[in-house]
Amino acid sequence: MITASGEQIELVLGDQRAMVVEVGGGLRTYSVAGADVVDGYAADQMCPSGRGQLLIPWPNRIQDGSYDLAGRHHQLPLTEPERRNAIHGLVRWAAWTVAEREPSRVVMEHILHPQPGYPFQLQLSVEYRLEDEGLSVRATATNVGVDSCPYGSGAHPYLTAGTATVDSTILQVPARTVLRSDERGLPTGSAPVEGTEFDFRTPRPIADTVLDHAFTDLERAEDGAARVRLRPDGSNGVTLWVDETHGYLMVFTGDPLPDVNRRSLAVEPMTCPPNAFRTGEALVVLEPGESTTASWGIEP
Repeated sequence: MITASGEQIELVLGDQRAMVVEVGGGLRTYSVAGADVVDGYAADQMCPSGRGQLLIPWPNRIQDGSYDLAGRHHQLPLTEPERRNAIHGLVRWAAWTVAEREPSRVVMEHILHPQPGYPFQLQLSVEYRLEDEGLSVRATATNVGVDSCPYGSGAHPYLTAGTATVDSTILQVPARTVLRSDERGLPTGSAPVEGTEFDFRTPRPIADTVLDHAFTDLERAEDGAARVRLRPDGSNGVTLWVDETHGYLMVFTGDPLPDVNRRSLAVEPMTCPPNAFRTGEALVVLEPGESTTASWGIEP
């Protein structure tokens, strides 16, 4: 029998275990010393709520699924029909292949062929690697077509600190600015987090704050990384880091999703904000033959 998530590629290093899957090339599970670090799903289950999926060639939403580039209009399928949006890219349900494999490392590849709404061609490669410090993920896209193409990337891991809900966990998000959104999840503007319930620059409990917000203006360490930390009170917890190509983070408590409902916290690295195909904000336009790479990871 073929599982719903396809081939299972297990990575092992010491007491770290991760499972990468064929369907979507995503991260299904990640644990350390037998304790879950990401809130995953079963191998025979269709991936729910975007858990661990790759968001390529755009993260989050595109209003009405339509955008213009170089004088041409493009219409994508509305994959979030209730809000009339195209959401989270085109590779979440595609089959990826194993290009390189070692006990603690795998490289997954996929060719994104031209299709309605995205008549461009990308060669995609994502490396998952377990190291002493934790899990690192490196996504590379190369334009192998004949036209310039718009591109953004992201990922959708749900972090867990081992608590029944995230309410009691201590959260730190090193962001100075939060994006405001309308009822369709589309940005309507931005504002400083200072003085608001969305200011998590200083670690504090999530409590009853409902989060479904993109953050930017990230404060970074000397190595260029911005780090989101989630921990139970008195414990080290888990950290997600993003490199300098990721200027945005989506943080989501999953309140409207029955399978999440504040059980874990989605922290989504994004190279561009929602609706970037329409606004152009932080959007990469790849010329034929050009590549771009973005990295993020999890430190348990």
